[in-house]
Amino acid sequence: QVQFVESGGGLVQPGGSLKLSCAASGFTFSSAAMSWYRQAPGKERALVATIASASAYSYYADPVKGRFTISRDNAKNTVYLQMNSLKPEDTAVYYCNAQRPYYNPSWGQGTQVTVSS
Repeated sequence: QVQFVESGGGLVQPGGSLKLSCAASGFTFSSAAMSWYRQAPGKERALVATIASASAYSYYADPVKGRFTISRDNAKNTVYLQMNSLKPEDTAVYYCNAQRPYYNPSWGQGTQVTVSS
């Protein structure tokens, strides 16, 4: 079973930093491209960042480009999202998932990130 467990969210002030972790299981993690998504209140889930299986490339959505960094540790089956210079509009529930063929249409609980003074 492909499963993901997100952690590391919390309440931070604007301009602050936070690092999210996603522990993956149930598949060959090192073969999978991994992504972070977020869903803000009243909004659809949106792709935030993607990292290739061998970290050969990374993709970032425009709103987070230059502020967020995606990374992975294949030995730990874990993908990370370092978030710097956080803004209130970054407030959302953050989820991780693999790209196909390992994509799991049943999303996990995610981790809440709240950016507020």
